[in-house]
Amino acid sequence: MTQGKLSVTNKNANGSPSEQTLVPPVPPSYEEATASTSAPCYDDLEKLTEFSWDDRNIRRVFIRKVYAILMIQLLVTFAVVAFFTFCEPARDYIQSNPGWYWASYAVFFVTYLTLSCCSAPRRQFPWNLILLAIFTLSLSYMTGMLSSFYNTKSVVMCLGITAAVCLLVTVFSFQTKFDVTSYQGVLFIFCMVMFVSGIVLALVLPFQYVPWLDSIYAVLGAILFTMFLAFDTQLLMGNKRYTMSPEEYVFATLNIYLDIIYIFSFFLQIFGTRNE
Repeated sequence: MTQGKLSVTNKNANGSPSEQTLVPPVPPSYEEATASTSAPCYDDLEKLTEFSWDDRNIRRVFIRKVYAILMIQLLVTFAVVAFFTFCEPARDYIQSNPGWYWASYAVFFVTYLTLSCCSAPRRQFPWNLILLAIFTLSLSYMTGMLSSFYNTKSVVMCLGITAAVCLLVTVFSFQTKFDVTSYQGVLFIFCMVMFVSGIVLALVLPFQYVPWLDSIYAVLGAILFTMFLAFDTQLLMGNKRYTMSPEEYVFATLNIYLDIIYIFSFFLQIFGTRNE
C-alpha cells in the first residue's frame, strides 16, 4: 500500500495478487438527489383547497338547516302566544286550569334533558325532530300562558323588542372578530349571580313583593341570555376558538331557540303590563 492512497490486495485472473485502488464515489447531482423526494405538487395543493371549500360548504348547509328549523319553531311559538293573547276564551281557560302548565313543564323538562344529555336521540333521525317538536310545543304553551297574564300591547311590544335584539346580536356575532366563545368563565360567573339572585327572590317574594328586586333580576336575566345568544351563534359559525359539530344541528337549534324564548320572557317581565 502506497502513502496517500487507499488500496486492498486482491487476486487477479491468474491468481497473482494485485493492488487495486479504491476511488471514493462521485457525489450525486442536485437533480439525482431530489428525484426521489416527494415534494408537494399542484395536485396536492388543489386537494387541500378543495377540502377546505367542502368544509365551508358543510358549515353553510349546517347554518341554513339550523335557522330553517329555528324559524319554524319561532312561528309556532308566535302563533300560540297570539292565540292565547287575543282569544279571550282560550286565555280564560288556561288561566283557570294551571295543571296544564305544570304538565307542559314536565314534558319540557324531560325532552330538554333527553336532547341535551343524550347524544344518540338528538342525532338519530327522525326521533331527534320528533323530540324537538314536542319540546317546542311544550315551551310554546308555557310562553303563551305566561303572555296571557299581560296586556296585549305590552306583549306585542316585547315581541318587537325581542326580534330587534336577536337580529342585532346575530348580525354582531357574524360580523365581529370578537370571540365570545372564549369567555366561558364570565358566563359561568354570571350564571352563579343569577342563581343566587333567584334564591334571594324566591325567599323574599312569599313575604312581600319587591318591584325593584324583580326588575333587577329580569334585567340580569335579559343580559345573560343575550350573551348566551351571541355565544351559541358563534359556536354555530365555527370560525372561533370553540365550534359545534355539523351533526349537532338539533342541539344548536335547541340552544338558540331557548335563548330567544328566555329573552322574550325577561323583556315581558321588565316592560310588560299585567291585565287588571
